[in-house]
Amino acid sequence: MNTEWKKILSAWGVEPADIEQKYPAVWKINHQYMLKAYESSKELERNSKLLTVLSECGAPVAGIIKTLNGNNYVEADGKHLLMTEKLPGSNRTDIRKPGTAYKMGETIARLHGILRKCEQKIVFWDNSLLDEMEGWIKQTLQENAWKPVSEQEYLSVTNQLGSRYDSLPRQLIHRDVHFGNFLFLNGEFSGYIDFDLSQRNIRIFDLGYFLAGLLTRESGAKLKEDEWLHIVCDVISGYESVSELKREEKEALVFVMESIEILFAAYFVHMEDRACAEDAADIFHEIRDWEERICKCLQ
Repeated sequence: MNTEWKKILSAWGVEPADIEQKYPAVWKINHQYMLKAYESSKELERNSKLLTVLSECGAPVAGIIKTLNGNNYVEADGKHLLMTEKLPGSNRTDIRKPGTAYKMGETIARLHGILRKCEQKIVFWDNSLLDEMEGWIKQTLQENAWKPVSEQEYLSVTNQLGSRYDSLPRQLIHRDVHFGNFLFLNGEFSGYIDFDLSQRNIRIFDLGYFLAGLLTRESGAKLKEDEWLHIVCDVISGYESVSELKREEKEALVFVMESIEILFAAYFVHMEDRACAEDAADIFHEIRDWEERICKCLQ
């Protein structure tokens, strides 16, 4: 950002004592606030509305810090800047620590309960994983000569997902569930962050996204098959201690995870990032190899 920080932060009456860039468009300000830059005011307004509704529904989310003029955001260098409180806690969590996987399952289930309440107060994009699989994902893989996922593999997963899809509960979901977006303080959950991708979809998308994501290099976990399967069981048990899953959801979960990895493979193919596309395909093939054990663990 080219504009001086002093000028930007003066809109909130804040002095730039300590500024740390956390992500490409996110900064921690003076250990007290988080500042996020949005490309469009429409996107910012959508997410600020969601934060307000989530708070009203009882979710531990960051409150918006209004400017001295009472506005929600500031424009600078063509960006729209939103300042929020910095929630207590850290997103650095060890999934291997006893009880953590179970607690994460509980936390996702509680979030889903809150998000169901929010649906009554705000309209969201209604998306379908199955439609994506049968639409742009299929087209992208076809155009890439069915690499790095074969047509036979794609059809097998899509048919399995499609045969169960209509019976899967749909609701507002987070859509980006990983430890980076869930905060913990002294081992206890302390807050949710980053609802930029929230949408209506099948609720087990969030569970599948989180579990498959633990196998990525970015997670840093380097989990072996037995470790990961144990975590899968614990996360599902934690979720069901709060909200029971339907039999069809348990049966479909493995195919949702596989679909998510095919989605990532197709996305990275489209972005011409062959290395990441191959990584997603590798995770897809791992989950596919473990299908039988996953299904047994979910019975």
